Amino acid sequence: MALGMMRGMRMMGSVVGSGRQQPSSLMCRFASSDIVVDNPYSGETVCSLPSVDQAAAEKVLERVSAAQKEWKQTDLSTRLNACQEFLDCFSNNRDKIAEEISGMMGKPVKYAHGEINGMFERAEAMMKMAPKVLADEVVESSNGALKKITKEPVGTVLVLAPWNYPLLTSVNAVVPAFLAGNGVAIKHSNRTPLCADHFSDAFAATSAPNGLVQSIHTDHDVVHKLIKNPLVSFVSFTGSVEGGHAVYSTVGNSRFIDATLELGGKDGAYVAEDCDPSMAAEGLVDGAMFNAGQSCCGIERVYVHESNYEKFLEKAAEIISGYKLGDPNCPETSMGPMAQPSSPGFLEDQVKEAVSKGARLICGGAPTTDTAGKGRFFQPTLIADCTHDMNVMTEESFGPILAVAPVKNDEEAVQKINDCKYGLTAAVFTTSQDRAQKLAPQLEAGTIFMNRCDYLDPYLPWTGVKDTGKGVSLSHYGFNGVTKLKGYNFKL
Repeated sequence: MALGMMRGMRMMGSVVGSGRQQPSSLMCRFASSDIVVDNPYSGETVCSLPSVDQAAAEKVLERVSAAQKEWKQTDLSTRLNACQEFLDCFSNNRDKIAEEISGMMGKPVKYAHGEINGMFERAEAMMKMAPKVLADEVVESSNGALKKITKEPVGTVLVLAPWNYPLLTSVNAVVPAFLAGNGVAIKHSNRTPLCADHFSDAFAATSAPNGLVQSIHTDHDVVHKLIKNPLVSFVSFTGSVEGGHAVYSTVGNSRFIDATLELGGKDGAYVAEDCDPSMAAEGLVDGAMFNAGQSCCGIERVYVHESNYEKFLEKAAEIISGYKLGDPNCPETSMGPMAQPSSPGFLEDQVKEAVSKGARLICGGAPTTDTAGKGRFFQPTLIADCTHDMNVMTEESFGPILAVAPVKNDEEAVQKINDCKYGLTAAVFTTSQDRAQKLAPQLEAGTIFMNRCDYLDPYLPWTGVKDTGKGVSLSHYGFNGVTKLKGYNFKL
């Protein structure tokens, strides 16, 4: 079944199909304002959607909650079949989805297809985990008693998703919630609102109850009120630290429910003296520049042993100079424009401040356009001799900037990586697994990499420390927030 119900009302183009579930666009009669999305490359309007008021948003929650009462009675086999139907529907419409993601936030289309592949990988991994994770636990019985623990759905899960990886971040929460028997309301960033519709529309094409997974397009004030709504039983938020504090304070002040918060990052890496600096540069430049650096787990700081420092910089500059900025629809384009209009200026300010304090700008460092004069790009940037009195080493950049500094030894590298208010991932590039094993417990981060970076394995917990947030997604631990335990103690 085609996705994008009533998409012609919202997209520049024709109607592409209709599903059996009531589409989000039918809520337009409640509209208080419009969400207008521009193309970061062309500047043209991609879509315009009604931003619904509190009354309309709460009606969505009511539909989700009503459908969830039916869904929670189903067995896991039924849920797994419906989840596969959801993936099949997505796959059938992947070209349109990839084009829309690219149009809304600037990701090259070929990488948008890669995100869809990654979404399938994660969903399929969680489907494989589900039978074991959601199974009843039988407790050793005594005196003829039956004792077991079941894992029940919490109810309605509110997913607040960002724009940088709009599918990957959503699937982390949506699929485990769905498989556990919950309903889901998805509110995407107003930069990528159509992605929420794709989830809603695809689930509408499955055997799951009508209204079980729904999209909501609204503003922050309404979201604040939705979190307080007694129909919401869990909140999954990915976004800024400021936004995370707002979500968590709302939850804590009004509800006894939990939330997963994936917030900022300023991920650091160490290149040891035994490591080939060229190999390290290849991995770390990719980790810094992919998605135009707009990744919470992108590498933003690199500490290189002084014996490898200049060789690393030379190779990194060579690689960075090879990036091609251009039309996201062109296969040759390797870096798209910045999604947000404010990003190029913010990044330029970081670079200028660092240079004024003694950093060495090796390449890049300024806003630009492509050769056709289009796009809000920022030049892929390498900046050396950085110190921790510079914002580029302490504040999240979220752009294509790689800041580098020399270190004398392992101890200094660990100290510098940990000198940060975030802690999502950290990486050690070395030929010695023993060295990596020794350093890993000392590094303050949720995931420690050896000789790689910027990668999520769905079988490992995705979590962080400090201002990176709280809670866990992915792995079998990712089911914890969307389930509640119930004990059975039957005397026979």
